[in-house]
Amino acid sequence: MSPKNSEFHVGNIATELPHIEGLKRRGLMLAVSAPSGTGKTTMCQLLLQQDDNIQLSISATTRHPPRPNEVHGVDYYFVTSDEFKRMLADGELLEHTKVHGNYYGTPRGPVEDILAKGIDILFEIDAVGVNQIAAFSRADLVSVFVLPPSAAEMEARMRNRTKEEESFIQHRLVDNLDQFQHSHNYDYVIINKDIEDSMFKLRTILGAERMKRHRLRGLDNFTKIMRDETESLIAPDVLAERNNKH
Repeated sequence: MSPKNSEFHVGNIATELPHIEGLKRRGLMLAVSAPSGTGKTTMCQLLLQQDDNIQLSISATTRHPPRPNEVHGVDYYFVTSDEFKRMLADGELLEHTKVHGNYYGTPRGPVEDILAKGIDILFEIDAVGVNQIAAFSRADLVSVFVLPPSAAEMEARMRNRTKEEESFIQHRLVDNLDQFQHSHNYDYVIINKDIEDSMFKLRTILGAERMKRHRLRGLDNFTKIMRDETESLIAPDVLAERNNKH
């Protein structure tokens, strides 16, 4: 049975919770970070393939022009530098960064609309971006840090996936030294030794976080209905005795 239809995901994939009538949930932001060579990108791609109720975040960028295969609103929101600066000044970006002279950032409006529909958003992002998101909405954020099983395996993965020069590999390894120190700031840590095991852990985290009480909408009303219906099942004299004790 595929992960999309497994019992583990009943009530988690759908926007509504079919096993608890009247309940809906708010979506969450799943932020996944890792040093180079951990398999983070593979894990994120697999999660998007296996789970219908999570989608990749879309960033705004000042990079122009779009590449031939890029679509505005699907791959990126392409904006001018002035528009990006206005969005930043008005607090319309959850996080932002500058790469190779171009600005990138996640607009708050589309994210809020998606979360309100009970759909989750995946961020493949660094520690700085996670901290920025947390400053805006910690309650909606679930952060996962991925580590390799060993330094040797990490280096091997880096060399196997790229044909870059040795200097490039060395600089990536240096960058990783700084990345490791961020792991203690995350909600969860996965050591990616085996991809199937790591994906099971990632889906387990996501499934549990989806059922957190503060993400369930209508729970107070559901509880009240349960109390009222339970009272109707109790004999009047027994109920009166209970009420007198309280």
